[in-house]
Amino acid sequence: MSRAVHAPFVTGPWGAGHRARAAGAAQPGRSTSARAVTRTLSDDPLGGTVRRTVLPSGLRVLTEAIPAMRSVSFGIWVAVGSRDETGPQSGAAHFLEHLLFKGTHKRTALDISAEIEAVGGETNAFTTKEYTCYYARVLDQDLPLAIDVMCDLVADSVLEPADVETERGVILEEIAMHDDEPGDEVHDLFAGAVYGDHPLGRLISGTEETVTPMTRRQIQGFYRKRYVAPQIVIAAAGNLDHATVVKLVRQALRDTPLDTAPASPAPCRSNRPAVRTKPPTTVVEPKETEQAHVILGCPGIDRLDERRFALGVLNNVLGGGMSSRLFQEIREQRGLAYSVYSYASQYADSGLFAIYAGCAPGKVDEVLELTRAELRRVSTDGLTEAEVARGKGMSKGSFVLGLEDTGSRMSRLAKGELLYGDLTPVDELLSRVDAVTVDDVNSLAADLLARPMSLAVVGPFGDRDFAG
Repeated sequence: MSRAVHAPFVTGPWGAGHRARAAGAAQPGRSTSARAVTRTLSDDPLGGTVRRTVLPSGLRVLTEAIPAMRSVSFGIWVAVGSRDETGPQSGAAHFLEHLLFKGTHKRTALDISAEIEAVGGETNAFTTKEYTCYYARVLDQDLPLAIDVMCDLVADSVLEPADVETERGVILEEIAMHDDEPGDEVHDLFAGAVYGDHPLGRLISGTEETVTPMTRRQIQGFYRKRYVAPQIVIAAAGNLDHATVVKLVRQALRDTPLDTAPASPAPCRSNRPAVRTKPPTTVVEPKETEQAHVILGCPGIDRLDERRFALGVLNNVLGGGMSSRLFQEIREQRGLAYSVYSYASQYADSGLFAIYAGCAPGKVDEVLELTRAELRRVSTDGLTEAEVARGKGMSKGSFVLGLEDTGSRMSRLAKGELLYGDLTPVDELLSRVDAVTVDDVNSLAADLLARPMSLAVVGPFGDRDFAG
């Protein structure tokens, strides 16, 4: 299983017994005879036909038919992430992601992996702060198998007590491994500096203190309360037939806890009220490393902000590639760091903008001085027309090139539905980028880059607080 720790910038809509349920939960087996609603979303010239079906239970199925492909990517996306946990539950979403692969009433853990691997397919899952995804990639002829296996494990997992204990050990090892990766740890340190005790500031994996005492009953309650049909989007892309996918999904979910009474799909997360962030601060994690890892950044914009396309351009020019200002100044011209880049993370009601650099401990001060100077320069003087044109080209190219496989197309369908409530056509997204002006970018830069910045540092600095 994999875990999403921090998200790079993406422009636009481009994460008791097993049968016990929470009080008042709908009983299974009541929706299969009701009518589903299907409509065609697009016949995109850069892709295939996209269709969307809403099942009576509120679960949504989206597909993109691409006949030229010989594979299909199939994903089950649940609108539940680490930000949906209480403090004592921290890590429950990630813990559950691991456990769903451990066995159902029909399959053992070995059955789940062996059935997919026997046809050359692959499965995996990941947890983010706002959603969780379970996916498989198989040959087109093996899609029925993938649908049956993936729906089974998401809808009908057993969560055996012995498996909970086994996987607890695995997750604690994962947390320890993460602590040994300072280049990853600094991102979590920065999120905590900005968000504090808010769930967006916590570790997706939880901590040793929260994972160790977590009980099967707590995880089971989280599972049945959160994994409900209106919160789930199923997406598939490749050589497929939409009606067949819908039929197979309904068959796979029949008489499971996701086969429930009629309901409407859950709405997207609201962007109001905005998340309150902490005042700018500096956090230092002393650690005997060969390289120092630093992040300088501030609260950004949420994913529905109309300025997100301008932010994509600004990010590309400032630190999004080898031609970016920070890369050229800090690495190419001065040789102070191997890795330096900027990024933006966007959530329903908040966001982050930050610059990361990994360098020798003795060069941290110079790297930070140069970074702050570049931020002031861009905030005051803005970008040139040539830079904005290059940044727009980078946004459009990375987006279109990122759609060259079924997995990315499947993800686009699910994220569009889950995070934005619709699927914006590719041409429209490219037009939105084209419409960004120099004034749009420079206005955003004057606002965003002038904000007080927080600093996160991991490295061999002892008691140094980097004040000033």
